[in-house]
Amino acid sequence: MNSCKFVSKSELPTKFGDFTISAFEEPNGKDHIALTIGDIQKQDAVMCRVHSECLTGDALHSLRCDCGPQLQAALQMLAQNKSGILLYLRQEGRGIGLVNKIRAYALQDQGHDTVEANELLGFDADLREYNICLDILQHFKISSVNLLTNNPKKVDALEEVGITVVKRTSLHEGANEKNKIYLDTKRDKMGHLR
Repeated sequence: MNSCKFVSKSELPTKFGDFTISAFEEPNGKDHIALTIGDIQKQDAVMCRVHSECLTGDALHSLRCDCGPQLQAALQMLAQNKSGILLYLRQEGRGIGLVNKIRAYALQDQGHDTVEANELLGFDADLREYNICLDILQHFKISSVNLLTNNPKKVDALEEVGITVVKRTSLHEGANEKNKIYLDTKRDKMGHLR
């Protein structure tokens, strides 16, 4: 297993609160970040969001998904809690990359759901990997989390790599008319809870 290494950190004031941003890099050059707030090293079940990059949702405020609203809600929850960590993993489009995600969008425009679109492009429905979470959380001496997610498979994936998920807290944000089929597909084909 490749190890994700800490590179640098800096203060990052946001509209939600004052975070610390830490950069991590895999041997293949792929980089990831962690946003932390408060004292997280002396806690059990640290509030944690594992968020995969979504340029269209996070930065461009796309209504096709619920990623941007979930990211913002997680940051707000961490700030209100005055403690926690958000892992921002560079796994765009559930691991297929930005260009392929746009190709998948085109297939969705033709009537395919998000799972079918990925499969028509020759990919599995979800290619994300979570072993890097262990490296990042171990850097912060975190071994157990309260995971902010609707995805039970993410809970299983973290536990498989050695992180104890003491609690799962739902993030029900961002539902709208434009992403109803997307959210229904995540529930019905990928097991997400709503």
